[in-house]
Amino acid sequence: MDRFVQLHLLTSHAPANLNRDDLGRPKTAIMGGATRLRISSQSLKRAWRTSEVFAQALAGYLGTRTKEMGVRVCTRLLEAGAKDKNAREWARAIAGVFGTLESTKDGGEELDLRIKQLVHFSPEEMQAIDDLVTKLTERGSTPTDEELELLREGSIAADIAMFGRMLASKPRFNVEAAVQVAHAITVHKVAVENDFFTAVDDLNDGQDDIGAGHMGETEFGAGLFYQYICIDRQLLLENLGGREDLSQRAIAALVEAAAKVSPTGKQASFASRARASYIFCERGDVQPRSLAVAFLDPVSDRSVLASAIEKLTETGTRMAKAYGDEPAHVAVMDCHAGTGSLAEIIACATE
Repeated sequence: MDRFVQLHLLTSHAPANLNRDDLGRPKTAIMGGATRLRISSQSLKRAWRTSEVFAQALAGYLGTRTKEMGVRVCTRLLEAGAKDKNAREWARAIAGVFGTLESTKDGGEELDLRIKQLVHFSPEEMQAIDDLVTKLTERGSTPTDEELELLREGSIAADIAMFGRMLASKPRFNVEAAVQVAHAITVHKVAVENDFFTAVDDLNDGQDDIGAGHMGETEFGAGLFYQYICIDRQLLLENLGGREDLSQRAIAALVEAAAKVSPTGKQASFASRARASYIFCERGDVQPRSLAVAFLDPVSDRSVLASAIEKLTETGTRMAKAYGDEPAHVAVMDCHAGTGSLAEIIACATE
C-alpha cells in the first residue's frame, strides 16, 4: 500500500468572513513578514464532517459529537414514563461512562447531566446507548456495571477514524487521527477591511425620520488560499478495522468535500461558495511535507492564481530533486489551464 496521500489545494474566496476570531474579525496569521487571511483546520474539518458530501457518501458511518448525551437520555426515559429521579440517575450513569459530568446550578436547578468535554460518539456507541435505554424503560431498574460497558474500541465511524477522538478520562478508547489538516492561508498579503452597512425600516415613510433603522459594521477579507491535507491511509484502514471499502469511501468523500465545501461563517452575507481551482495530489510512501514554503514570499503578481500554481509546482519539483524522493503517483486538476478533473484526483487518492 502507498501509505500517504497529500493534497495541495488553491481556492479563491471573494470577500467573506468564513472563520472569525473572538472579536468577530476574519482570522489572520503572519507568514513571511506579511499578514495573511487564515481559515482554521477546526473550522474546515467541521464544515467537511457536517457537509452533504459526507452525509451522502458515508451515511450510517458518521459519529455524533456532543456534550448533551445525558440530557438526551434523560429526556427519552421521561418520555417513556420513567420517574424523574430514576431518569436522572440512569442518565447520569450512562453519560458518566464517557467523561466527567458538569455540576452546576441554574436558578437552583442542579445541572449534572452534561459531559464537561465534547465527546465524539461512534454509531456503535449510539446504538448501544439506545438499546440500554430501551431495556431500562422496559424493566424499570438501574443499569448494571456490565450494561454500562458502552465504550467501543474499533469503530465504523469514518469521521472519528479520519479526525481522531480524545477521551481524557478513558485514554484506552482514544483514536489517533489519520488525517492531518493544515490551516488554510492566503498566498498573498491581505488587509482586513470594514463594511459599514445600514438597514431601512420598511414602515418608515420618511415623514418624521429619514434615518436608517439600523447601522452596523462587519469585517471581511478576500484571497487565494493554500490548503494542505495529509492522509495516512494505513492508519485510516487500521482505525476502521480493516474495512478497505469504507476507507476508500472516506478518502473519496474527504477529497470531494475539501474541493467543494467551505465553512459557513457569514455565508448569508457574503455567499462565498468557492471551489478549488487547483488540486495537486501525491500518493506514495515518501515522508509527507507541506509546500507552504512556496508562499513564504507573498505572491504579488497581478495573475495571482497562475503565479501561485507556478510557485507550488516549482517548489514541489525542486524539493523532490533535492531530497531524491519523488512521489510514486501524482494527479493534477488545474481549472486555470482547463486540465485534469476531480475524478482523477479521487482516483489517485484511492487506488
